[in-house]
Amino acid sequence: MRKLCPNYDREDGLETVLEVPIPDEFFASTGTNSAIICQNMHQWIKNHSMAKLATQTNVGRNAELHLLLNVVGSPLIPLQVQLEHPVHYTFKDCSIEASTAKYIVQQYIAAVGGQQALSAVHSMAIMGEVKMSASEFRPGDENVRMRGSGEIGGFVLWQKNPNLWYLELVVSGCKVSAGSDGKVTWRQLATQQSHATKGPPRPLRRFLQGLDPRATANLFSDAVCIGEKTIKNEDCFILKLDVSPTTLKARSSNNFEIIHHTIWGYFSQRSGLLIQFEDSHLVRMSARGEDIFWETSMESVIDDYRYVDAINVAHSGTTTVTLFRYGAGSANHKRRMEETWKIEEVDFNVWGLSMDSFLPPADLKREQDNEQVMG
Repeated sequence: MRKLCPNYDREDGLETVLEVPIPDEFFASTGTNSAIICQNMHQWIKNHSMAKLATQTNVGRNAELHLLLNVVGSPLIPLQVQLEHPVHYTFKDCSIEASTAKYIVQQYIAAVGGQQALSAVHSMAIMGEVKMSASEFRPGDENVRMRGSGEIGGFVLWQKNPNLWYLELVVSGCKVSAGSDGKVTWRQLATQQSHATKGPPRPLRRFLQGLDPRATANLFSDAVCIGEKTIKNEDCFILKLDVSPTTLKARSSNNFEIIHHTIWGYFSQRSGLLIQFEDSHLVRMSARGEDIFWETSMESVIDDYRYVDAINVAHSGTTTVTLFRYGAGSANHKRRMEETWKIEEVDFNVWGLSMDSFLPPADLKREQDNEQVMG
């Protein structure tokens, strides 16, 4: 990963520190032509210029990248995860399935470093690279195959207790920012207005892909054990968590209803670590008196656990997403998207992370201020 942009105009000029590091594959694909490298670097750093220079062809490509960044790069989990308090378990009046799940989560906490190590974490910073690809929409009964070699990119992610986090992800010159200031969760593409999500702050799904063991332990503390399954030659316990109807209703609107959202975690019986993370949700959208349903299934295979400051963190993995659209006003279509990621750096208890690091975009901040004045 490159963190500095060379000065191609002046050999003795200072290098520019990149907001989002760029994978080394980017330089390999551009060759040694300094003019091409400079042009592509400007596309990464000043990605808003793409909208001004876009032709009809790359408008479609930008829409494709926007979909990848929204669905694969920055999805949220519809539950609050309390990180400022250690996980406590009460086995009294629990079903066998619930008490078994609590025991499995206790084993997981021990496998990732123990409660004392996790409780000592107050903030974290992560830098990594990604590669994303997608298929075209196909009729529901056809096989879905990926197309092209994929788009490469990088991301940086900060987190601080409680409910503060910020993500910047750049893929092939297209950027998405997302974050939570403890009151509202938001997302913004480089060429579009920011969008705030309904309800209380939510965690980024990327945290649950082995990056934040505290979040994983808290998330599955109320799960139930529903059986066993072999994943990657590992015998695993399956923990399941259904999001409550009350929570789903709070995040729905008149034309947008989340019917269900279910989360599964596959924990190794041998090591206690999280091997696979899945979630699936069904959304009903109403338009012109017709209902269209979108079913999204996400599966993350987690790998390469390494200790960082006494905490066992996953450093690579693959997420596969399947979108299935159907309804009276829509032909049945499905699409497959995929992301592979690799973590370059992880640091805990980062100094200097103030509230300024988690401020929402200016337009959203003005809306918040206006609402407070009106209230």
